[in-house]
Amino acid sequence: MDQTAVDALLAWQSTKDLENTAEKLRARGFTVTVCPTRDAARAHVLALCKPAVHVGFGGSLSVACLNVTRELREQGKEILNHGFPNLTPEERLAIMRKQLTCDCFLSSVNALTTDGIIVNIDGNGNRVCAMAFGPKQVVLVIGRNKLIKGGVPEALARIAAIAGPVNAYRLGRKTPCANSGKCVNCVGVCPESICRISTVIRQRPALTPTHILLVNEDLGL
Repeated sequence: MDQTAVDALLAWQSTKDLENTAEKLRARGFTVTVCPTRDAARAHVLALCKPAVHVGFGGSLSVACLNVTRELREQGKEILNHGFPNLTPEERLAIMRKQLTCDCFLSSVNALTTDGIIVNIDGNGNRVCAMAFGPKQVVLVIGRNKLIKGGVPEALARIAAIAGPVNAYRLGRKTPCANSGKCVNCVGVCPESICRISTVIRQRPALTPTHILLVNEDLGL
């Protein structure tokens, strides 16, 4: 048996994991689609954004992997992405505020338990706020690497081990984890910490239609 065959077997297993988690998420009020590839997820994102005039981006690498920005812009949509280069701090803040009332907000999560609980840690709070309330629709693109077999403590442990340090390094923050690659729980002692707000979403927020795309590929951090 060659590696291609082995990869196919592992993909089958992760599909089953995603399908089981999808059922748990649906029971919690979310609309869920399991996508076999990132290309399939990309097609779904473009379809879901079709009615939107203003599309917000929450700074997600998972969404960035889908490369939808240019096509959405060519459709005449206003792109609200505070990560665009050469923005002033004032421009970035204005975009983040507009994301809170956009037609469609695109983002990912830091961790998702197999029971369907979404766990995030944020620095400014714009991303997690927009997930909970404000946009007309939220679309979350979640790769299989975000899936956690365990509960909220295990999800938080994943964030501390991977998403926190790597994102701090990516963003050029002067934090202990950006230097060492490991979380040292710098709460209260590091002015540039990106781990300031933790959220646990146990059910779909009551006033926020949310479509979750579970992707059978590793996406983002």
